[in-house]
Amino acid sequence: GEWKISHHHSSIMTEGATFTKQTSKQQIKNLFHLWNDALATGDPSAVANRYSKNAVLLPTASDIPRTNKDLITNYFESLLKRKPQVVILESNVELGANFARDAGIYEWTMGDGNKVKARYTFNYVFEDGAWKISHHH
Repeated sequence: GEWKISHHHSSIMTEGATFTKQTSKQQIKNLFHLWNDALATGDPSAVANRYSKNAVLLPTASDIPRTNKDLITNYFESLLKRKPQVVILESNVELGANFARDAGIYEWTMGDGNKVKARYTFNYVFEDGAWKISHHH
């Protein structure tokens, strides 16, 4: 008898796969500041540009899932009128190949002084040479 392979499984096919350069937890934490700086411009398009092509935004202040750039922009058109400022109180970062997640607690302060603490998750993907938000809740 002769041994033959009856089943073979490969988890990833490396042909054509691209892998990002190394990143760090601190670099991922700093991505929040890019998003927050976009909020500070008051420009909904600047904020929406921080999201990936296939992003999903599940906003705290809306029950409508935002699943494309127009819907994401629309959400921020309304929200930015309230002049929000956001700070992260607790951050937990996980790194992967071409993705990262930052989840924790942030606090929103609106222009009228009202404050709201909320849970958040930013999932990031490396897309077109930059880290973009693929899921935000």
